[in-house]
Amino acid sequence: MIELTVNGSPHRFDGDPGTPLLWFLRDEIGLMGTRFGCGAGLCGCCTVHVGGEATRSCSVTMADLGGASVLTIEGLGAGGPHPLQAAWIAIGVPQCGYCQSGQIMQAAALLATTPSPTDADIDTAMSGNLCRCGTYPRIRAAIHQAAAAGGDAGRRADAAPAEPQARP
Repeated sequence: MIELTVNGSPHRFDGDPGTPLLWFLRDEIGLMGTRFGCGAGLCGCCTVHVGGEATRSCSVTMADLGGASVLTIEGLGAGGPHPLQAAWIAIGVPQCGYCQSGQIMQAAALLATTPSPTDADIDTAMSGNLCRCGTYPRIRAAIHQAAAAGGDAGRRADAAPAEPQARP
């Protein structure tokens, strides 16, 4: 049995230890905000935080997670919109929206280590997260806006609020 914490709530997993975290989040506990993109850790759609670090959930297995703390997009905004989520909305970042949860989670990891990032910091940190719609200038602007808002813009997984209810 593998025990881990997701968005502040304890969970147990008794299945195949080779199961990717992505499928545990989506299929086992019903958190659908983390997206499947490429399945090879290359596009960033499935980015979550594991122990406060941005991690591609399609590429980490449950066997690697015993005792880990995981934060998903649902947990990031559980206490109300996170500054990044608010900035994403205010600036109108998404077009199709498919990659956006991964983009926001990658940006939150950046702000946790670099509270006032430069354009170069943002471009470097976000370079592994692909957006088919090309909203990169708006993503950069939203990260700058969230950084300017300060506060909990870079909240880490170990400070995650209680887990929200899963979506139907």
